[in-house]
Amino acid sequence: MSRVVLVTGACGGIGRALCKRFHEAGDTVLALDRDASGVQALADELGAARLEALAADVSDQAAVADAVARAVAARGPVDVAVANAGGALGTTLAHTDAASWRRDVDLNLNGTYYTVESVRASMIERGRGVLVLIGSVNGLAALGHPAYSAAKAGLVSYTKALAMELGPHGIRANIVCPGTVKTPAWHTRVTQHPQIFEELKKWYPLGDVATPEDIADAVQFLASPQARVITGVALPVDAGLMAGNRLMANELTLDPF
Repeated sequence: MSRVVLVTGACGGIGRALCKRFHEAGDTVLALDRDASGVQALADELGAARLEALAADVSDQAAVADAVARAVAARGPVDVAVANAGGALGTTLAHTDAASWRRDVDLNLNGTYYTVESVRASMIERGRGVLVLIGSVNGLAALGHPAYSAAKAGLVSYTKALAMELGPHGIRANIVCPGTVKTPAWHTRVTQHPQIFEELKKWYPLGDVATPEDIADAVQFLASPQARVITGVALPVDAGLMAGNRLMANELTLDPF
C-alpha cells in the first residue's frame, strides 16, 4: 500500500526516523523542514523518486500551505500527515519571556494547526485521512519548559477535537507523547554532562529511554490500517514514565520494588 505521507520537522532526529520508516514502507514522503539544505540532503540520501523536499517554517501558515500545495500538485493528495516539528526555548518560568513564550507556542501549537489546515480540506473531500501529532509527556505533566509544555498540552485537546469533528469524514487523529528521546537535540546537554541519559533512566520503569525509531514505530502503527478504529488517543511512548513515579512510590511504601 503506497501512500503520500507528509512529515514536518523532517531534519530532526525523530523526523528523519519517520521519513526513513515511511520511505522504507514504500510510501511517497513529503519531507518538510525550515532547513532547506538539510531536507534536500535527506532527499538525496533516501532518493528523490519517492521523497519531495519542502522548505518552510511551520509557524508561517502561508509558507506551509504553499509548500504542501506545490508538493500535492506534483505527488498527489496527502493520505497521512505527521505534525512532528517542534522545539523548546525557556527551561523554566524564570527563563521564559514573552518572546520565547510566543516562539514555543507558534512552533509547537500553531505550527501543528497550520500543518493540519494544509491537508484538512482535501482529506474531508476524499473522505479519508490520518493525522498523527507529535506531542510530549511534557503536555501530560509538569516536567520543565513551561511554554513548550503548555503548547503540547494544547495539542492533546486539539487532537481530541480533530478526532471528534473529522471522524464522520473518515479521518482519524491521534497524538504520540514521547518521553526522553535520544536525538541530536540533546547534543549540547550530553556534551556538558555525558552521563545524562544514564542518570535519567532511573525515572523510567523500563530503565531505558526511547530512540527516534521507537517513536517512528508508534506513528507507523497509528497510521496503519491495523489502527483503523483508534482515534482521539494520546499515546505516551515513554518507557513507563507516565505510569507513575517509582522512586517516590518506593519511599512512600518503604517497600522497594
